[in-house]
Amino acid sequence: RSRKLLPPCRVHLRTKLHINLFTRLVGMEAGAYDSSKLTVEEKKNLIVRNLEEVIGEDRLVEILKERSLKVYWGTATTGRPHIAYYVCISKIADFLKAGCEVTVLLADLHAYLDNQKAPWELLNERVNYYEFIVKSMLESIGVPLEKLKFVRGTEYQLSREYTLDVYRMATAVTEHDAKKAGAEVVKQVSNPLLSGLLYPGLQALDEEYLKVDAQFGGLDQRKIFTFAEKYLPHLGYAKRIHLMNPMVPGLTGGKMSSSEPESKIDVLDSEEDVKRKLKKAFCEPGKVAENGVLAFTRHVIFPILDGRDFVVSRDAKYGGPVAYKKYVELEEAYARQDIYPLDLKNAVALELNKLLDPIRKKFDSDPNIQRTRSVGYPDETYKPKPQAPTAPVVVEEEEEAPAATKGGVANISKLNLKVGQIVSIEKHPNADSLYIEKVDVGTGTPLTVISGLAKHIPMDDLKDKKVVVVCNMKPVSMRGIPSEGMLLAASLNDKIEVLSPQDDSKPGDKVYVEGYEGVPDDILNPKKKVFETVQADLLTSAQCVPTYKGVSLRTAAGELKATTLAAATIR
Repeated sequence: RSRKLLPPCRVHLRTKLHINLFTRLVGMEAGAYDSSKLTVEEKKNLIVRNLEEVIGEDRLVEILKERSLKVYWGTATTGRPHIAYYVCISKIADFLKAGCEVTVLLADLHAYLDNQKAPWELLNERVNYYEFIVKSMLESIGVPLEKLKFVRGTEYQLSREYTLDVYRMATAVTEHDAKKAGAEVVKQVSNPLLSGLLYPGLQALDEEYLKVDAQFGGLDQRKIFTFAEKYLPHLGYAKRIHLMNPMVPGLTGGKMSSSEPESKIDVLDSEEDVKRKLKKAFCEPGKVAENGVLAFTRHVIFPILDGRDFVVSRDAKYGGPVAYKKYVELEEAYARQDIYPLDLKNAVALELNKLLDPIRKKFDSDPNIQRTRSVGYPDETYKPKPQAPTAPVVVEEEEEAPAATKGGVANISKLNLKVGQIVSIEKHPNADSLYIEKVDVGTGTPLTVISGLAKHIPMDDLKDKKVVVVCNMKPVSMRGIPSEGMLLAASLNDKIEVLSPQDDSKPGDKVYVEGYEGVPDDILNPKKKVFETVQADLLTSAQCVPTYKGVSLRTAAGELKATTLAAATIR
């Protein structure tokens, strides 16, 4: 259904959390959220705060004068929920705090109709798993659940009355309007399936059959919402209020995807996996726009902290730990580059693991939900933490993992990094943005390297220049010409500088990082994304020294350097 394509909500929450971390994680103080003490204006402000748009705000106020608002949010029970759901969950928390009656529609029928990828017995388990996860996420931020209920789509969507209304809707809606309504959430093709044209009408009818006053979703649902406003009255049903979240970028720079494990952080990922995946998140130094880590901090972490300090730990030589009470203060500091990307990621990982820890513990202690998850997602395994043994156990000592894969994750020793010298350079005949460089790396035959430097660095500045080359990239054709390697460069705010070795370095000299010695792969396997994994931890220091996990890159002649770019990404 279209809900499958709605990124698990983009919202903000500013939860009045409890006075200490313990109550936030394990429960709620009695009476902490007494919505009966809120005025109509206070309830309205809580409902609409941080939303991108509200359609029908005047109707919202009139309802609040008389009773609690009834609102629903729908999600198709397909891939496993991940932490992007917190953006939506935190807004649902606002609704509950305002005394709203909230319905979560678990759209199992539409998950089944998604090319019939999953049988019913599997979908039934997924519905149970979704309910467990959504409840647990709300509990982890300490909100009341008395006015929260879950409804399966098949509880009413297969009824005679609903089916007749689908046919009635079909007599009123034009193909143009149906296709336009789903343009943002249904894949657009020249010869679309009829199901994609039906989605907007089905979602509109849900508002009537769930007997709600309002529907909540992301801004990408706007065309479906306006479709519902237009066509429900054709069937004699009332218009509903529509509450829309802004679109928040994912941690990888795009949308998190349940189908790509490395692009998203699962709600049950271990503490170590959360840290590892956050380190790989796209987070350009000094850049606020389209920064998924900052966006998550703004829309989830700060509202949950509700006035308590967000602490960013830094090394003493960079100023030591610093605390922020307001998101705007953090954003301004990041834009000034007072905060280093890795320090921000570590701070977010700490707060996120505080949220996820009670969910992980609840899952690990419940064999029934473990079975539900394994049956619902048979191709994806999750091993709960082993319980403490009842008697001493003798464990054989394991050999230390090779340096190249210590901790099971590839590190920089997998890359064959060498000093190179550009012996010739020319423009790519088929692309104005590309150079073709011949680079001497000490093997006798220069490597052909195609780089995207043509719009950033003059050709004369690169001729005869010593550079750093990744020599074991799999050759790839770039506009018809094979490229056999990659030049490493620092990048910051559209400025690019190639990394430079010491002047007395020679072509072929090994580039290494102390503590990460190992044997590089003969050829990097693109499917294993080794370079992408390593690249997440490559940054220049405040002194413009290239580093990997804070340790300098060097040759036998000394440290590498970038000319002027500090706190820059390396790619």
